[in-house]
Amino acid sequence: MEEPKGPRCQSCGMPMTKAADFGTNADRSKNEEYCIFCYANGRFRDEGITMEEKIEKNVAMAKKMGWPEDKAREMASTTIPNLKRWKK
Repeated sequence: MEEPKGPRCQSCGMPMTKAADFGTNADRSKNEEYCIFCYANGRFRDEGITMEEKIEKNVAMAKKMGWPEDKAREMASTTIPNLKRWKK
């Protein structure tokens, strides 16, 4: 499986390959760092979620998309802690 090119959401790790993938700032302009599923109108859609909860949310989504749970968990556990939103 080839790694997608371009920016990744700095909250969930989703590749952002087309204009509709990008979140929006409070002024409705495109946000370059976060996807539409994580960030809209200048706010995180899941404000208050912990990194561990975000990992579980990503694992559940990947499983719905047909990923084996072990592979989904490995990817989420290695990707999410390294994204801007979750770095400490």
